[in-house]
Amino acid sequence: MEEETMGMLIGGFSIVMGLSFIVVLWLIFSKERKSFKVAYAWVLGFFVFFSLAISQALQTLRFDMNHPMASEEISLRLGITGVLWAISMLFLLVGLSKFSSTMKKTLETT
Repeated sequence: MEEETMGMLIGGFSIVMGLSFIVVLWLIFSKERKSFKVAYAWVLGFFVFFSLAISQALQTLRFDMNHPMASEEISLRLGITGVLWAISMLFLLVGLSKFSSTMKKTLETT
């Protein structure tokens, strides 16, 4: 990978994830969307664990290949990345199910 690519990748990801995080926080504290607070909290959890997974993956890309146990270390880091990604997807799926159950309750009361 080119020298400046990692910085641009980290910067771009941080900007997009930061903006997404701010939007979800605004939605959580919005009075108009009070019934969706739990669902937005689960989506926020997704962002946190997904960011941790990406951070771990980027650390794996930067790992020193001259390290005596580089292969094992990279495998471990990729495994941790996979677990964090799976947890983030669980948060996203629970959040989506909360949205659909909240929408169902809202539609039934109207």
